Amino acid sequence: MRKTIALNTEPHVIEVGPHELEFQPEVYGDEFVDAYVEMSEAQRAKGVDLENLDEGADPEALRKTMRAVRVFLARQMLPESAEFFLRLDVVHDGKVLESFRDADEAQAFANENPGARVRDALRLPTRVVAEMLEAVVELYGGGGRPTTPSSGSARRSRRGGTSGTAPSPSKASTPISGR
Repeated sequence: MRKTIALNTEPHVIEVGPHELEFQPEVYGDEFVDAYVEMSEAQRAKGVDLENLDEGADPEALRKTMRAVRVFLARQMLPESAEFFLRLDVVHDGKVLESFRDADEAQAFANENPGARVRDALRLPTRVVAEMLEAVVELYGGGGRPTTPSSGSARRSRRGGTSGTAPSPSKASTPISGR
């Protein structure tokens, strides 16, 4: 038997408004899982649940979590797209004073310029970033979320009620029409 498994050679593209963000054709599983675990740990440390953002999360924790998501996504992108996606602009009165990649450096510069604030060069609604995350996890993670260490996993919920003694429906005889 001979089986051929193709490797993607063309970048994946996610279109966001007028922008095309290019992602690596293939990502090594261990690098993807490492990046995913780092993002998940950052999210848990800040107490933000990306599955349910309406639960009154602290705005600063949400900002930091969204930055961690952006860093994760950028690690899967081609360099030019990653640079644009991660760029932070320090803005005052609608004018970009300086651009940074590091959030702490950007914030320090903004603090030195009264009235200035830090914002993403590519401003996106939270739902769009979350949708991008879902698409990338499906693309590189094989359709499901990557396996994380068991310490990061929730225990399975106990089924309610008591175990019944009725026969399983699959063991009951099922009439088949036409026979």
